[in-house]
Amino acid sequence: MSKATKVALLDYGMGNLHSVSKALSNVGADVIITNDPKVVAAADKIVFPGVGGMRDCMIGMHEAGIDDVVRDAIFNKPVMAICVGMQALFEQSAENGGTACLGILKGSVEAFDPTWKDQQGAAIKIPHMGWNTINSMDLEHPLWHGIEDNAHFYFVHSYYCDPANSSQVAAVCDYGQPFCASIIKDNLFATQFHPEKSHTAGLQLLKNFVAWDV
Repeated sequence: MSKATKVALLDYGMGNLHSVSKALSNVGADVIITNDPKVVAAADKIVFPGVGGMRDCMIGMHEAGIDDVVRDAIFNKPVMAICVGMQALFEQSAENGGTACLGILKGSVEAFDPTWKDQQGAAIKIPHMGWNTINSMDLEHPLWHGIEDNAHFYFVHSYYCDPANSSQVAAVCDYGQPFCASIIKDNLFATQFHPEKSHTAGLQLLKNFVAWDV
């Protein structure tokens, strides 16, 4: 029997840890919830979750030392960032009047424009909350194995990522306007949606990440 993939689930007081841990365990990962750099270094892969406000998120990361852990891990093992975890990878967020982020990816995090209209011509509701479809840029990528284009995923957010490098966009979602729903850059994978809340498609995506051989 092959050894289970050891996944470090980063704990800095802002993640949806129980749901993410349970979902990862369901797809066969050996999950360790931690903010210990030594434990993270020993793991095969890292999941970087996040919920709540960006300023509190960044304060929690700094206090737990997670910001340095994430920067180090980006260069040596597969990392998956979820929701605010994805937003934290960029340089700057418009949230809280402007918040400096990790700067691992070039670009910014912007607020949804309340003047945007949905397909029926009504103003979009903010936050963007509930099920929506995504379109993958590359269905042949191993992270999208077994997931159809236009698959439904669960979103909860008022801000969206605007990457400087469009080639890093792995999937888009339409909410008044198309926005970046996922990023892939080398061994880094990030989703604005919550795969742990997205039932069959979400579990398949987490399974693909656990199996991902970068």
